[in-house]
Order: sequence, then C-alpha cells, then structure tokens
Amino acid sequence: MFETIFLGTSASAPSAQRGLSAHIIQHNQYRFLLDCGEGTQRQILKAGVGFRRLQRVLITHGHLDHILGLGGLLSTFMRWESVEFLEIYAGAWALERIHDLIYKVVLRDARPPMPIRFIEVRPGVVFRGDDFTVTAFPVWHRGAQTFGYRFDEDARRPFLVERAEALGIPPGPWRRDLVAGRAVTLPDGRVIQPDQVLGPPRPGVRYAHLADAGRTDDLVEHVRGADLLVIEATYLEPDRDLARRFGHITARQAAELARAAEVKHLVLTHISRRYSEREVLAEAQAVFPRVRVARDFDIYRIRRDGLEYGTTRAASAMTRLTFEEDASPA
Repeated sequence: MFETIFLGTSASAPSAQRGLSAHIIQHNQYRFLLDCGEGTQRQILKAGVGFRRLQRVLITHGHLDHILGLGGLLSTFMRWESVEFLEIYAGAWALERIHDLIYKVVLRDARPPMPIRFIEVRPGVVFRGDDFTVTAFPVWHRGAQTFGYRFDEDARRPFLVERAEALGIPPGPWRRDLVAGRAVTLPDGRVIQPDQVLGPPRPGVRYAHLADAGRTDDLVEHVRGADLLVIEATYLEPDRDLARRFGHITARQAAELARAAEVKHLVLTHISRRYSEREVLAEAQAVFPRVRVARDFDIYRIRRDGLEYGTTRAASAMTRLTFEEDASPA
C-alpha cells in the first residue's frame, strides 16, 4: 500500500484554498516529500502529519513554485532537528537552483544542521526500499528538465493457508519464514519448501505521480497499469492553445492518458484559479469516469484491491471509492 497526502494543489501561484505543489508519499516506514512549493512547512503543520522521517525529497523540476519551500523547510529543520539527514533528488538544473537557495540564501556561511545530499536524477530506478522501487521517467514541460516518479511494490506470492493447514504447519515463525521465501524445518523434522505453500506471484501496487507536463503521448508506457495516476490539469479544452504555449495539458488530455494507459484511478492536481473544480471534473469525467480533483489535505490510500479516500482532519474515516456515485470531492 502507498498513501499520498496532498499538501498543495494549486497551479503556479497559491490561492485562498490551495497551496503550491507539495505531497507526502508514505510506504511502511518510508516517507517522501514530492515537490516543495512555497509554504509547504505550514501545510505540513496544518495537516498534522509531522516532519519525522521526512528526509527524502523528490523534485519534479526546478520551477520556483515546486522548490521555493525548501528554504523554509530547512529553516524549520535547523530549529527542530527533526531529521538525521536530508536527501534531495532532482535533475541537474533543478539541483543547481536548489543548491543556491540552500547555501547562498538560507545557510550563507552557516553549517547545515544535518548532512545534505544532492542526488542527480536520471531516467531509471532512483531509490530501492525493502519491498518497492522509485523510478524516474522524463516528462516534457516547457524546456525544463522534468521528471515523473513511479512507485512500484515488488510482486508478492500469496501464502496459501489451505495448503499450510493440510501440511500441518503450525502458526508462528515457520509460516513467517515461508512467506519470506525460506525453507523451514517443522518440529516433527519435516522440511517444507516455500513453493509448497506459496501461490504464483501477484503484482504489487503501482502509483505514478507527475506534476507539470506539456504532452502525454510519451508517458503512456511509463504509467501503464497504475493503480493511481496523479497528474496536472492546469487548463481546460477551450484554452488548449494556451496550455500548449505554456507547456501544460488540459483535464481532457490527462483523462485520455489515463484511458490509454489503462490506469485504475486518476486524481487531478495543479488546478488553476480560472476554473471551478466542477468544470475540471466534468471535462475529465467525460473521458475517464474514475477521476477526482484533489484538494489540499486529501489522503488517498492506494491498495491493489481499490482506492480509499479521506482527509488529514479525519484520517481514521477513510472511504473506499466505488465511483458509482458522484465522483466530486467530498
């Protein structure tokens, strides 16, 4: 399972209801901050999700509305010592801007409160966790070096309880070791191999996240089969020429990508103040019905068997989305 928390969902400039691009993605003990627009540290405080273990930052590109919050975030870390290290993943141009922001503006001659590592992103796997990978892929956006990120759980072989019962394998460490792929010796001396109680591999959850994008035809294979795709919807079709000029896409184009890539669910973000949520949703829903428009502080839990929705103010009351009713945000 992956969980994504929307901290900022506005396009280019904040509005009264929406902050600038920032999201937290969680998987087990891992936490990533994806983009860090101005005001992100305040959004984290308002969401009540805390700064602990928020030590890996994935940047999609170097435009200011996606990186400017790193200055304030580092300033907070300097006071609270919330993380042991900070890793910032970004393309070369974005890293150069971020380095200047941190060392020439925030720190000046001061030493950072923790080790800061700048990791240049290139297409391919950029992070490997215990049971998942993070892969970067190129995105075209107005000439800026831009990346999308895909989170993939490892395939898993289900434990077949019926077989275990038939073989007389008692609950406890024997079953745990078999799930981990290790042969075990039972108390009666029998040796049981994992293949005797594990089914065929099942793919894990796939989550794809893009920020700004100026075209979609080159993205289909990168996001194919995603359980959830998050992508911008800065413009609507009547303004498609304007979208093309500024390197963005329309809500319809986002929906067409979701349909072509056979994703399960679509969430739209990077919303312009020129449109209402209902307009954005209606345009996308005409093409791809399993779509929602994100709001600040929304939470989505992405499971292989479905998508759950809630808010940080009521995280314990998650709702499984069926899209049989009105798909507009609650």
